[in-house]
Amino acid sequence: MASVPSLASTLQQQLADALTAALPDAGAADPLLRRSDRADYQANGILALAKKLKGNPRELAAQVTAALPAGRLIKDIEVSGPGFLNITLTDRAIVETLAARAADGEGRLGVPLKDDAGTTVIDYAQPNVAKEMHVGHLRSAVIGDAVVKILEFTGENVVRRHHIGDWGTQFGMLIQYLIEHPGALKHEGGASDGEAAMSTLNRVYKESRVLFDSDEEFKARSRDRVVALQAGDPETLELWHRFVDESKIYFHSVFDKLDMEIDDPDIVGESGYNDMLEETCRILEETGVAVRSEGALCVFFDDVKGPDGNKVPLIVKKTNGGYGYAATDLSAVRNRVQDLKADTLLYVVDARQSLHFRMVFETARRAGWLSDDVKAVQLAFGTVLGKDGKPFKTREGETVRLEDLLDEAVTRATAVVRDKADKVGLSEEEIVENGRYVGIGAVKYADLSTSAVRDYKFDLDQMVALHGDTSVYLQYAYARIQSILRKAGDAVPAAHPELELAPAERALGLHLDQFGEVLAEVGAGYEPHKLAAYLYQLASHLTTFYDQCQVLSPDNAPEVVENRLFLVELTARTLHRGMALLGIRTPERL
Repeated sequence: MASVPSLASTLQQQLADALTAALPDAGAADPLLRRSDRADYQANGILALAKKLKGNPRELAAQVTAALPAGRLIKDIEVSGPGFLNITLTDRAIVETLAARAADGEGRLGVPLKDDAGTTVIDYAQPNVAKEMHVGHLRSAVIGDAVVKILEFTGENVVRRHHIGDWGTQFGMLIQYLIEHPGALKHEGGASDGEAAMSTLNRVYKESRVLFDSDEEFKARSRDRVVALQAGDPETLELWHRFVDESKIYFHSVFDKLDMEIDDPDIVGESGYNDMLEETCRILEETGVAVRSEGALCVFFDDVKGPDGNKVPLIVKKTNGGYGYAATDLSAVRNRVQDLKADTLLYVVDARQSLHFRMVFETARRAGWLSDDVKAVQLAFGTVLGKDGKPFKTREGETVRLEDLLDEAVTRATAVVRDKADKVGLSEEEIVENGRYVGIGAVKYADLSTSAVRDYKFDLDQMVALHGDTSVYLQYAYARIQSILRKAGDAVPAAHPELELAPAERALGLHLDQFGEVLAEVGAGYEPHKLAAYLYQLASHLTTFYDQCQVLSPDNAPEVVENRLFLVELTARTLHRGMALLGIRTPERL
């Protein structure tokens, strides 16, 4: 696959070369190229150069214009205002560049792999063993999955890690209950595997909790069982594994509903770092990064203080000898840097844990595990809100179960699909399948089209709307193109660089050409919402194109039909690829 330089990058290079040729005293200069309403692009860098060289900006702009090479790229340049260059590209250059993208048979649309690819370990989708997943687990899973796909597409080596909560004092209670009630984990009939697993785990948790709170002898036995678990007692570990395995059945059922692939080898929970905890603490204490304070092993920071003005420490090891979350997180950093050879650690974690991770990262830097060459980043995300703008709860004030939310989204979406089914001739099987794709896509897109750090309102009515900034609008745009291609008969998509483009064709073509640059920006900043915005703008350009440029009109010359089919087909491929990178399906008929 040969990457295809974008029109903007080619123009940028020509302008930079012309600046150097016309103004050798200026050194390396950035033409500050951007899209413009006045022309295709505007270059604003000459004004700053004029100030630096104490020259007339319009005269310098004329010199740069004269130094630009004659060729097929630039149709017209206008010097505007204080030396701005308004640049219009040739129709031929637009179509030829798009044709080169379309010729890429590997599905990359000419998008290059980045030159400085490294290894990123991304920590996302972190449910807790023996507990139901709720709406709070949605964002880490959806955002993390999209970032993984985008980074891999750009060429990054990505290692997935699902840091599930699979360790802690509650397992002493659960395991002791299972020892005394051996049949407790048997499934009741009638439910799917995932539902049965969670129903069973819920029942065991509630029953053991009641016993733990009411029976002091059981409570004492449970606490002894925690000690046995931490000591590696074989029987205790075997029963602990049963809880973990049962929970995984449930996790996989939820992730399947989310149309996400989670592989067992990528699930490395808190327990995966147990053998490293003591060594982590020893290293921190021996190097002076951590100190003893009131019997606990702590790390202090000058800028982290409580309301009383005293420093608030990161507690690595508790006074009773137990390990805090920090010990596990720091051991995970060591493992990911030293064993997995990561140069970027990315944590998709709730913004409310930002202080904890800031302290963990700073501790890791002091210990030398993070450096200028190895960075850690928290991709913090906001809260899912209800229509009332408050944290999303049920009418009874309970946290919303993630499965219930996804099922409702699919139900609403299926009704929308069914309403249109007769016009398209969908079978019942297609209605059900597309309803799932539309419903889950609606949930994902609503999340991903919002900047991760912001809260967003969960409004299913809005999410499954056919118009506006929704995944349904994008999915219908894709399906509409497929319908046009099916109706094209003998006409085939073919680029015709010799044709003059209509304004809507130019706008669509220029936007298509930006796909690779958008992906590079999205990958560098871990910002999938910018990809969602690009795709929505692409669908909007397509709508304008439909309104102004009939594709299959009998009044069109054959080459015009072929060229317009070429434009819409490349738009469909770009929508399909972009949506797939967000983890959203694009049905062929809708």
